[in-house]
Amino acid sequence: MDDQTRHTNEESFKLKWISGPLLKMFRKVTPAMSQTEREAIDAGSVWWDGDLFSGKPKWKKLRNVPASQLTTEEQAFMDGPVEELCKMLDDWKMTNEDYDMPQEAWRYIKNKGFLSMIIPKEYGGLDYSDRAHSEVVMKISTRSISAAVSVMVPNSLGPGKLILEYGTQEQKDHYLPRLAKGQEIPCFALTAPDAGSDAGSIPDYGIVCKQEFEGKKDVLGIRLTWNKRYITLGPVATILGMAFKLYDPEHLIGEEENRGITLALIPTNHPGVNIGRRHNPLNMVFMNGPNWGKDVFIPMDWIIGGQERVGQGWRMLMECLSDGRAISLPALSVGGGKMCSRVVGAYARVRRQFKMPIGKFEGVEEALARIAGNTYRMDAARTLTLSALDMGEKPSVISAIVKYHLTEGMRRIVNDAMDVVGGAGICLGPNNLIGRAYQALPISITVEGANILTRSMIIFGQGAIRSHPYIFKEMEAMAEVDHKIGLYKFDRAFTAHIYFVIRNFWRSLFHGLTGGRLIPAPGNRYTRRYYQKLTRMSSAFAFVSDMALLILGGSLKRREKLSGRLGDILSELYIASAVIKRFEDQGCPEEDVPLMRWSCDQSLYNIQSAIDDFMKNMPVRPLNYVLHWLVFPWGRCFRKPSDKLGHEVASIIMSPSAARDRLTVGMYQPTDMDEPIGRLEDALMKVMAAEPIEKRLRKETRGYDPGIKGMDGLIDKGVADGIINMDEATVLRDAEAARSTVIQVDDFPFNLGKEA
Repeated sequence: MDDQTRHTNEESFKLKWISGPLLKMFRKVTPAMSQTEREAIDAGSVWWDGDLFSGKPKWKKLRNVPASQLTTEEQAFMDGPVEELCKMLDDWKMTNEDYDMPQEAWRYIKNKGFLSMIIPKEYGGLDYSDRAHSEVVMKISTRSISAAVSVMVPNSLGPGKLILEYGTQEQKDHYLPRLAKGQEIPCFALTAPDAGSDAGSIPDYGIVCKQEFEGKKDVLGIRLTWNKRYITLGPVATILGMAFKLYDPEHLIGEEENRGITLALIPTNHPGVNIGRRHNPLNMVFMNGPNWGKDVFIPMDWIIGGQERVGQGWRMLMECLSDGRAISLPALSVGGGKMCSRVVGAYARVRRQFKMPIGKFEGVEEALARIAGNTYRMDAARTLTLSALDMGEKPSVISAIVKYHLTEGMRRIVNDAMDVVGGAGICLGPNNLIGRAYQALPISITVEGANILTRSMIIFGQGAIRSHPYIFKEMEAMAEVDHKIGLYKFDRAFTAHIYFVIRNFWRSLFHGLTGGRLIPAPGNRYTRRYYQKLTRMSSAFAFVSDMALLILGGSLKRREKLSGRLGDILSELYIASAVIKRFEDQGCPEEDVPLMRWSCDQSLYNIQSAIDDFMKNMPVRPLNYVLHWLVFPWGRCFRKPSDKLGHEVASIIMSPSAARDRLTVGMYQPTDMDEPIGRLEDALMKVMAAEPIEKRLRKETRGYDPGIKGMDGLIDKGVADGIINMDEATVLRDAEAARSTVIQVDDFPFNLGKEA
């Protein structure tokens, strides 16, 4: 028997007695995938998440990704129109008095193209990069979250994006120039009272029919009934994009009655459209409200993309959803982190208790370290994701990662900021820079998919299928109608999957025993060891994931707590990768080493904790001990960032430095003394200039009690005794005056300034 015949016989035996029965068994135990689930998984692309799932990330691939940069035109827009818009906005007046942006700002937004950043120049738009889109939203958010939301929605999931990607040429020619000029204000209606995160179950429906329209008889169209809520820009929109389920009971456009989710464009002045009422989203004054209609007739050519796009709405939404998840919400969240880092760091240096800055207390220092460290992590993840988008990638799993972890990161940062500023944070007023951010936290947590479900169902639930090198291929084989073709596809994928598991088993064990120290890794003395540790954890993640899928099978989809922990591991691998990438892209500045180390140490500790929690809650307890030993043969090896490292990180945001400027670059930083940030920065500089003088003065006047004269009495004593000169006395008095100004809390008349 020749080698070719032997190989053929062996292959036939494997197909018949191994792969065939396995395929049959997996088809029985694997839950059926709904059409909406399939479209969600098919949408987007696999990028660095695929490498992290492989167990052996190709670091050269990541290091060769060009860092996204603003063009000269985009930078000019940031320095000009964006800066001017921020100057126009008085967030306190907007949220407490007018409940809207000033009309001047609305006109400026329309005239300067803020609503057309994604629209090509041929239609009159700005046609900016995803990086520019993110930077614009981030900067505005540090001035007013309400204004940032108003700008980001038309450039994210909305009619503009959908028309651009799927609209007919006629729709593009009509709507895109009008959207670019601000002649149309768009909104998109998806969420309904009975369909929030489960958007695929929307009850809104349309019936294909023929009806008279604009004087013409028997016009083919749709009779729509809907009830939507939480629609941003809805109360002021002129064009309404809408998702609904389409039915064709008379088979006017085909044989199927249920045609699936479909998207349409409807002018809001169309008869039967009810729009204009507002929600009040936690006193954020961006326009948001419900809309509804009953038996509203629209012609068939109002469907986005025309009749040939009937039933493709869910896929269209999934493919466009990444902009909101990967650009807008992360930008808003990072803006919050940057603002807190700069403002609270300065406040902690200026504010004093027990004759010392509150930032010097170790308890406060812990919170400051978390604020700065989490901001660094978040901005790194944001910029790496933007680099992928600007390369043409549409990483659906990564977009879910940054949506969840950056909005949650903002929640942690703002909560820490509130703890540091104390009473000054809870008393709202023009000088309170933290209070409105605190109120806004649940908004980004909720929109574009509730965070609880994003973590527990999407990141790993979708990532395991989409990013794993073999699972999606196996599922495609199981869904193959032709049994022979399906069997061959399954055999190839499953065989490769087995080898993949075996490789990661040995890799995890070996790297665990050696601590990953023998892993070839790039980088320098700061980053090389982190590359090794992340490669080790990638191998462990790939192996543990496959063991979970093998043991739990399709039921893992329903075990959301376990799935969420696996998602946490994948997410932290991505964030730590982004941190190293950011550090190296910026030239490995020595001053930023504490931020980079704090961020990576935190990620590795989080990965270890997630693996621990996952193992403890797996149903097969004896196997859990074996798996845990394979991953951590010498026990838990990663520690939280040390107190010393936390001290170094906190110090960065408590004094002016290049590292502080890099951390907070891109935020709105007014220098005028009538602005709270301007006064705070001025106070920081004056207090720091006064610190060595005050230290010398207190040392030389030890034992002297100025009584009710306080600091003024101490200064007078120093001048009288020749300890300090008049210039130094002026420095101290200026610092005290500046300190006193910025720690004041807003107060109002008894009726809080409301008219009787």
